[in-house]
Amino acid sequence: MATSSSFLSCALFIYISLFLSFTSAEDPTVTYHFDISYITASPLGVPQQVIAINGKFPGPTINSTTNNNVVVNVRNKLDEDLLLTWAGVQQKRSSWQDGVLGTTCPIPPKWNWTYNFQVKDQIGSYFYFPSLNFQRASGGFGGFIINPRSVIPIPFDNPAGDITVLIGDWYIRNHTALRHTLDAGHDLGMPDGVLINGKGPYRYNDTLVPDKIDHETINVEPGKTYRIRVSNVGVSTSLNFRIQNHNLLLAETEGSYTVQQNYTSLDIHVGQTYSFLVTMDQNASSDYYIVASARFVNESTWQKVTGVGVLHYSNSKGKASGPLPQPPQDQFDNTFSMNQARSIRWNVSASGARPNPQGSFRYGSINVTEVYVLKNKAPVTINGKKRATLSGISFVNPTTPIRLADEFKVKGAYKLDFPTEPLTGPSRMETSVINGTYRGFMEVIFQNNETKMHSYHVDGYAFFVVGMGYGEWTSDSRGQYNKWDGIARATTQVYPGAWTAVLISLDNVGIWNLRTENLDSWYLGQETYIRIVNPEKNNKTELPIPDNALFCGALSRMQKPQDISSGLKGHGSIVVVLSLSLLMAILSGFVV
Repeated sequence: MATSSSFLSCALFIYISLFLSFTSAEDPTVTYHFDISYITASPLGVPQQVIAINGKFPGPTINSTTNNNVVVNVRNKLDEDLLLTWAGVQQKRSSWQDGVLGTTCPIPPKWNWTYNFQVKDQIGSYFYFPSLNFQRASGGFGGFIINPRSVIPIPFDNPAGDITVLIGDWYIRNHTALRHTLDAGHDLGMPDGVLINGKGPYRYNDTLVPDKIDHETINVEPGKTYRIRVSNVGVSTSLNFRIQNHNLLLAETEGSYTVQQNYTSLDIHVGQTYSFLVTMDQNASSDYYIVASARFVNESTWQKVTGVGVLHYSNSKGKASGPLPQPPQDQFDNTFSMNQARSIRWNVSASGARPNPQGSFRYGSINVTEVYVLKNKAPVTINGKKRATLSGISFVNPTTPIRLADEFKVKGAYKLDFPTEPLTGPSRMETSVINGTYRGFMEVIFQNNETKMHSYHVDGYAFFVVGMGYGEWTSDSRGQYNKWDGIARATTQVYPGAWTAVLISLDNVGIWNLRTENLDSWYLGQETYIRIVNPEKNNKTELPIPDNALFCGALSRMQKPQDISSGLKGHGSIVVVLSLSLLMAILSGFVV
């Protein structure tokens, strides 16, 4: 018996030591395991290949709290390389975990790899998705919530429930077929529909919607208020979101609490996330429509590109019927939509991830140290290929990721010469990167000279949206800037023939992707990276390369074959889970 007691004490000591070596009491760990594979689904009534996580489409919502360590063990069961990126999660001090080709080698088929990052000093609503090979067009996405710590007040009463809604345009062709279409120099054409949480439209119209399509239903209780987080995870279509007869009280977007305003509908552009407080204050004479419809298109032609779900009160007296609630009637005039976007303001008095008010960071009084005017244009032909450009450069992903090339001093992997203003000569294909200054304050002007809407995203940061307007941006446009309560977010829309200006505080060391979120233009090269280096090079501003880093390109020789523990080394919570299982097995065997 003494021997058993000694063994138990020793085993528990080993387990506790393992746990403490990887985590801390102040920063708990949340752990997820993702098996990413193809399944057959019929969201629009036609069987097709989609990308599922743990057999589900869409994937699970990651639920975390400020400063949590998030561990996601990914097993790639696809037939091609894979990376997951976490749109809006800033990966502070750790661009290694960002999941884009500029920082990380892809996860090969049949391999697993573990992401391990901290959601440091963030709150809010986000989503994750696969960043390679147009895969997001086939799924692989899910919501990502960062709750505030219990000691930090929130600027509204606790809601009765928290609901994630993923909306997006959808093609029956899978991502491989869509990729081939772009490679052949063709446009993708009109989507086949809009999905809400991976499901097709409720049959509100027998002519437009086929029978036996599964639709999304959100069940609610009368009189209660719910937080509904809505992300546009689609390919390239801006969507107007609305709930029949219900006001949408905007409360937060991509980690920033907003001045609370009611909207009957809101335009949500590709890559954007908003969270609303919705009170169930109707008489429930029937269910209510939830609608996500295409914007800035010929609505008679695009009628079928409409997502429709159902809001169901527990005391509902019947099914939803009749016409859908009307979208804004401004097909040929974006002024209403732009004014709506301008109305979204930062709640400067609310606490964010920390107790101090959001507005204590007075961005409008900081001197700008560098300015980049990033201009797109209609696709061009370069070296016989259709390409999308930003300031005349179509980005070519390096064979050796930029961050990895820096770490191991690989020469010629990229050029640190992205222009501050658009090129005047012919467009070219290059791996050209923005040279940002650590602790600088960058002004970026996105100029959209295309005829379609774009949204632009920057990894690693929340930027301040300080202005937008029609025509060509000039230095005089700065007179329109909002220098007090412009919203801080990670993805902003840029209207056709218009500009949007943002300010970025460059305090996060790493290599950070700047891209259009429109998948077709992104795939064709409309992106770059911002390189931020601390000259002092210490672990306080950037974490060291992870133990399980993958190697490719010029560093392929450093990659070891994967064994059963590959992807787990250096990632405590997974190791701890395995260790605990092993410990229990050993103890069980010992007791027997």
